[in-house]
Amino acid sequence: MKNINSEIFKDEYQVKDGKYIFIPVQEEVVTDFLDKIKYKIKKFNKIYSALIEIISPVYPQPFFDAKRLIRNEIKGKNVVALNLGSGNSDFGDDLLNVDLLPYENVDVICDIEKIPFKDNSVDYIVNIAVLEHVPNPQKVISEIHRILKPGGKIYCFIPFMQPFHASPYDFQRFTYEGMKHQFKDFEILKLKPVGPTSGMLWVVQEWFALVFSFGIKPLHTFLYLLFMILTFPIKFLDVILQYYPMSKNMASGFSIWAEKK
Repeated sequence: MKNINSEIFKDEYQVKDGKYIFIPVQEEVVTDFLDKIKYKIKKFNKIYSALIEIISPVYPQPFFDAKRLIRNEIKGKNVVALNLGSGNSDFGDDLLNVDLLPYENVDVICDIEKIPFKDNSVDYIVNIAVLEHVPNPQKVISEIHRILKPGGKIYCFIPFMQPFHASPYDFQRFTYEGMKHQFKDFEILKLKPVGPTSGMLWVVQEWFALVFSFGIKPLHTFLYLLFMILTFPIKFLDVILQYYPMSKNMASGFSIWAEKK
């Protein structure tokens, strides 16, 4: 159980199995066979993280960026930092993992549209590939703004050119301009595209699975996983291509560094 100063909470809670619980605990809604596979693997954090970083079609720049931020600005410092919408990911003891679901590594269980932290109580927030899965992303961003201290920072990655991926739901995508609009109440320190190759590759993998499965859903899932395994090395072209000026037109997503004014 991580050391948490409970004075930063504004709502009542229960403590069970080392977790601070603010809402009724629920299990993840599993919508299809592929989602079932993901749900089972998510319980093994290191394996799931390795698969995401290596075999998934998305170049893992957001994880590199988050780890660099944690190493340079958070680790060993006397700050309050959240991994918001963490799933079962864990960046270490310097961040509190906050999620809707009771994964093993989660420290605080809550609805991130109603984050149970006091105003101006948090120094840093990491939020990777979460806002596409919530129905009201602007509400979550407003909550992030509320709980951050003046000068507090957020690192956030949101998809743009990615096919539908339910965990268990998938609601929206954002363009470069859309990102600036969503974070209009912050001072944007940096906004950059991630992965034009990734944006292409995931769509191509899905397209080949669609065409050669002939409408048979189990075959589609098998072929999609097969094409992913066969073609994932292509994504590493984004080591270079993500820095091309027009990569934002077909980026897999966008990373933003922002500060509360």
